[in-house]
Amino acid sequence: MNIKPLADRVVVKMVEAEETTKSGIILAGSAKEKPQVAEIIAVGPGGLVDGKEVKMYLSAGQKVLLSKYAGTEVKIDGVEYTILRQSDVLAVVE
Repeated sequence: MNIKPLADRVVVKMVEAEETTKSGIILAGSAKEKPQVAEIIAVGPGGLVDGKEVKMYLSAGQKVLLSKYAGTEVKIDGVEYTILRQSDVLAVVE
């Protein structure tokens, strides 16, 4: 199944949280933080949103930094994705 976001929406897949710290300590599942880095899977076409022209400047394949609880989580074919507005993306990770 393919996901095609509408307007200024972006579909992302969260990058897995680190299971060990830099010093080598293995973290329990409850000690891991919710990941904030995601990979963009699909980008909407932009266009008029709330009467304003929105240009999409993100593209599929980029890694981005998100707000902690931004977007709507969906599960398709056993894979979890998050759909959010382009404005909920805080930064591009290079």
